Amino acid sequence: MKQNKKNDIAKVVATFAVLLLLNYVSSFWFLRLDLTQEKRYTLSDATKKILKNLDDVVYFKIYLEGEFPAGFKKLRNETREMLNEFKAYAGKKIEYEFINPSASSDKKTREDIYRQLYKQGLLPTDLSVKEDDGISNKIIWPGAILSYKNKEIPLQLLKSQMGVPPEQIVNGSVESLEYELINGINKITQPNVMKVAFIEGHGELNSLQTADIAKTLAEYYVVDRITLNGQLSTLTERAENDSGNFIVKRKYETLIIAKPTNAFSENDKFIIDQHLMYGGKILYLIDPVFAEMDSLETSEFTMAIPIDLKLDDQLFTYGARINFTLVQDLQAAPIPVVTGRIGTQIKTEMFPWLFFPLFMPSASHPIINNLNAVKGEFVSTIDTIAKPEIKKTVLLQSSRYTKILNAPVRISLGMLRIEPNMQQFNKPLQPVAVLLEGKFNSVFENRIPKSVENSKEIAFKNKSVNTKIIVVGDGDLIKNHVKKTGNEYLPLGYDRFTKQQYGNKDFILNCVNFLCDDNGLMEVRSRKLTLRLLDQALIKEQRTKWQTLNLLLPVLIVIAFGITQYIIRKKRYTQ
Repeated sequence: MKQNKKNDIAKVVATFAVLLLLNYVSSFWFLRLDLTQEKRYTLSDATKKILKNLDDVVYFKIYLEGEFPAGFKKLRNETREMLNEFKAYAGKKIEYEFINPSASSDKKTREDIYRQLYKQGLLPTDLSVKEDDGISNKIIWPGAILSYKNKEIPLQLLKSQMGVPPEQIVNGSVESLEYELINGINKITQPNVMKVAFIEGHGELNSLQTADIAKTLAEYYVVDRITLNGQLSTLTERAENDSGNFIVKRKYETLIIAKPTNAFSENDKFIIDQHLMYGGKILYLIDPVFAEMDSLETSEFTMAIPIDLKLDDQLFTYGARINFTLVQDLQAAPIPVVTGRIGTQIKTEMFPWLFFPLFMPSASHPIINNLNAVKGEFVSTIDTIAKPEIKKTVLLQSSRYTKILNAPVRISLGMLRIEPNMQQFNKPLQPVAVLLEGKFNSVFENRIPKSVENSKEIAFKNKSVNTKIIVVGDGDLIKNHVKKTGNEYLPLGYDRFTKQQYGNKDFILNCVNFLCDDNGLMEVRSRKLTLRLLDQALIKEQRTKWQTLNLLLPVLIVIAFGITQYIIRKKRYTQ
């Protein structure tokens, strides 16, 4: 007996020693296993790199606590699990707490908290969720406030999409969690090092018409407005390297050309071309057909006429052609129209204006993944040109019920009274925004403008390094509405008639982020998680069956185990 006791003690001590040794050895190794089918807890390399390089604590205040529908509990739980994954790589540099903004029983205190959250940039959500006992209406704040050193920024964790069921909205938001959280960390911890520029001098949208997107971009980049004026050193400059040789440096990462109305000179086109050849990126938002709603306020009709911006040859060389057309789409945003009077009151009704198409992004590309509907105004179609070295990706396209009008076109509000002829809407899925990636040929190969060919400021390059362009056939897509007071504006994508917030701002921001992306973060946006929803009808039908099974099965297992043990022990000791 004593010998057996000594052996047992030795085994216990040996087991503890082995466990301690394994624990010590494992401290030098980092291993996490993701057994989910879609690898939902496997962070991207770009995310891991940012987390490992944090130099101070990033603190999350997440307002997803309290009593709310099950879908938002899922978003809360997934957010907590994602932040725990972040902590696995960043350690104590990531801290968080979940807060219930509606915890106070005092109405005034709750309203004060709500106002404070709104001032900080968070938006509330009021969703009706169908539950077993009826419809549940909850106002929640599905967002977070990030703090780092002396800075704070808001994060909206719920990504709304028009016409999408609440379950899919939540799932889309879960898909975007890693990107939203790590992009927020990257945004608050990194200084503004990259520079983007709005081009001026060709009748482009002014600073007030692009104020909202410029303000948003300024959270990530240094944003300038520049006039080219044929000056070769506007976008690039020659500098001497350590070896004494001259090299060309770009001043800006991305150029934004927003709805020009005047022709570009050959010198200005040359400057833009060489920016691209040296690895710069360009976002073109072009209206090849001039059409404005303002004209219909003072006249019964207006003419939409083509305008020659002298950019056709340049875009054709790069791989795209914007057509002198206008899209009419049955999937369109409504506008108010006066239909009569009731006494002294003017009666208005909302009618779909087919020249204002709504683009519903459906692909999984990082720019448009989980993006809300994007609103266009007098949009033109885009053709892609066969260029073997250029990869083309359609970002936005019209619906299946599309009609194409060739400019010039007579436009009248009287069109609203005419029932659309469905047989004419037979040009489905017309591209209106295209991404081009690869090595581009210079449009000025063998034809440098004589005004610059002898200049010492140029170092002409006839083929680009790997770079990117986005071409959009709608200049108004980046334009925010300016109030009649002249110095106030509405958020980009906000429809003042329907009070609907469209996805224009997110689309433009994603475009610029993708063009400027130097660490692969945008690729995180394209990840897909499988939506595994329960069959609600089957749940109601078989509720009693499964409840009974869940109650009795564990008890039966315990009883069966006890009986089995009794039989085994009886046989053993009887022998």
